Amino acid sequence: MTLIGFGRAFAVLISATTFAFLFVHDSWRTDNLFLVPDLVLCALLLAAAALPGPYAAPALGFALAMCTGVFTASVSSYAVRGELGAASLLGVVGCSVTAAFLLGRAAGTLGADGRAARRPRT
Repeated sequence: MTLIGFGRAFAVLISATTFAFLFVHDSWRTDNLFLVPDLVLCALLLAAAALPGPYAAPALGFALAMCTGVFTASVSSYAVRGELGAASLLGVVGCSVTAAFLLGRAAGTLGADGRAARRPRT
């Protein structure tokens, strides 16, 4: 599987689990501060996953970086209450690592296989 293929699958997985989380934990309340950010992230992830090849890496990297921010706020929210938000913490780690690889690929520092790209000597 290519890095872009993994990024697409990971984005769909994160989007689907975040959306399902809203139902499982009855998070459709108007006092839920994360409802709108979660819904925006679900839409961004799906849209980025559907983009054609050349646009997918930067769009997926951007969407996953935004997920990292929202999930980090969620982890912090749990920590303030003295709890461990394990699902959000796993999301932070997974999204940040995947975003870094995808954005590295988009910037040209990584090849299609995820390894460092060779730079021509000048």
